[in-house]
Amino acid sequence: MASPRLSIFARLPVPGKVKTRLIPALGEEGAARLYARMLARTVEVAKESGLEFELRVTGGEVAAFHELFGDDVAVVDQGEGDLGARMARVEAPALLIGSDCPGVTVPLLQAASGALEERRVVLGPANDGGYYLIGFREPVSFLFEKMEWSTPRVFPETLARLATHGIGPAILPELADIDTAEDLAQWPEFE
Repeated sequence: MASPRLSIFARLPVPGKVKTRLIPALGEEGAARLYARMLARTVEVAKESGLEFELRVTGGEVAAFHELFGDDVAVVDQGEGDLGARMARVEAPALLIGSDCPGVTVPLLQAASGALEERRVVLGPANDGGYYLIGFREPVSFLFEKMEWSTPRVFPETLARLATHGIGPAILPELADIDTAEDLAQWPEFE
């Protein structure tokens, strides 16, 4: 099997448009600065992992991402639709992550990539009931259709759908995303 490409789902760090649940605690500018730091960290981890990677971005802001990270970073527009439709467009084999989980490390990404040699799917559960990483070595569009995103049901529903298809995923350690002020308190280096 070819090595999976890492796709980092990202937004431009525009005040008022990113980390909106943190705006009450940090303000629009503060939430955007936090997001920019987390995204930069995620890109650095991706570079250090040795995996081929790309930024999957929204809003057609490809040039702005090249300004932030250089022309040597692949940037692809996510396209239209809900999160599931945008995730389903990523070609297998792939690893998909966001940029709001500081616990994602080089060894973790390498372990996820390695897990796809043995398993068809790898998942990194988030402590909020979602997941911070999903990897697949063949298309799994059934995992992304009609999902209630940003709810505590995402991870259990994903496991149920995999079971229905007879797929036992590799499971990575549970990590925390930074979505709220309480989450941020666990990562003082980002405050």
